[in-house]
Amino acid sequence: MMDSQETSSTDTESSVTDFVALLLLSVTAVLTAWCGFQSSKWGGEMSIAFSEASSLRIQATSAESRARDARQYDLSIYIEWVLADGDRRLRNYIEDRFTPEFKVAFDAWNAGGRSQPGPLAHPKYSPSGAADAAHLDQQADAKFQSALEKNQQGDNYTLLTVAFALVLFLTALSQRKQAQTAKTALLALAVVVAIISVVIMLTFPALI
Repeated sequence: MMDSQETSSTDTESSVTDFVALLLLSVTAVLTAWCGFQSSKWGGEMSIAFSEASSLRIQATSAESRARDARQYDLSIYIEWVLADGDRRLRNYIEDRFTPEFKVAFDAWNAGGRSQPGPLAHPKYSPSGAADAAHLDQQADAKFQSALEKNQQGDNYTLLTVAFALVLFLTALSQRKQAQTAKTALLALAVVVAIISVVIMLTFPALI
């Protein structure tokens, strides 16, 4: 009679572990697919962000080139202004051909008693394209940082797929022919790993 009860208890326990194992396998398979999908989505977002950063960097380089050319022009015309020392008429003619950016610095330089070595050294001097270059560089840096963060999110989901693969492995091991205690222990470990992985996954942002 005792043997019959023990057998019945063992069968019941085995049925429970089999059900839990089947449920765990099904849920883990779905979660693994979800993590793979998220990893792929974040990888795509990362590629887009890197491309945008590269495009902004090219634009910044172009703007910097314009600023360099403008600075060279302003320097050349300032040299002519210096060489026209004593010829007020020629100086007025040259001043009429100052670029707007250089004229702002030139007027400030004059108003400040010409304390700086020249208008090009004045804090108010900003050649055409310089501000755009600085702004575009900042945007490129922000996009590049965003790309790195998106890459990390993709890596996080990839690591979760490894964790869920471990759950599948432990669950599969629990289904082998062995003592019921060993089966239960392996399944319990798989459940613990699955719960921890799900909790971690819920802290990650998701893309749809």
